[in-house]
Amino acid sequence: MTESVTQPSPWNLPNAITVARIALVPLFVWLVLHFGLGGAPAWWAVAVFVVAIATDGIDGAIARRRGLITNLGKILDPIADKALTGAGFILLAYYAFVPWWAVALILAREIGLTGYRLLVASRVVIAANRGGKLKTVLQAIVIPLMLSPAMQWGTWVQIFAQILFWITAVITLVTGAQYLVSAARSAK
Repeated sequence: MTESVTQPSPWNLPNAITVARIALVPLFVWLVLHFGLGGAPAWWAVAVFVVAIATDGIDGAIARRRGLITNLGKILDPIADKALTGAGFILLAYYAFVPWWAVALILAREIGLTGYRLLVASRVVIAANRGGKLKTVLQAIVIPLMLSPAMQWGTWVQIFAQILFWITAVITLVTGAQYLVSAARSAK
C-alpha cells in the first residue's frame, strides 16, 4: 500500500506573496519605461524592485516555518524570481548599461536551469547552493543600482556598478555550469 503525502492548500500566504511578486513585475517595468532613470520617480521603480525581490526570502521562510510548501509554490517561486530579474536585466540592456549578449547569456542560464529544475522536480529537488544564493543577492543589488538615479552621482558609481555587473554575470554563469556538472554526475 502506497502512502500519499498530503500537501497544504495552494491557497496560502507564501503563494499569495509569490503571486504578488509576479504582479509587481509589470509595474516595475512600466515605472522604469514611463519615468525613465532620472529624478524622484525613478526611485519608485527601484523601490518596487527591492520590495518584490525581498518577498522571495519572506515567502520561502513563511512556507518552511509553517509547513506550507506546495507544488504550486515550487513552480511559481522560480518563475517569479526569473520574471523580475529577467525584466531588470532586459531593461539594463535596453538602456545600454550592459551589452545584450551578456544579458542573453544570463537569461539563457536562468531560464534553462529553471526549466530543468521544473522538469525534474517530481523526482529530485535541486536546491540552491551558496554560489546560487550569492548570485541572487548580487542580482538584487546590481539591477536596482544600475536603474537608479544613483548612476548620475558620478563616474565612480558607474564604474562600481559595471564591475559589480560583470562579477554578477560571471558568478551567474559559473554557478549555472556547476549545476549542470552536478546534475550530470547525479544522473550517472
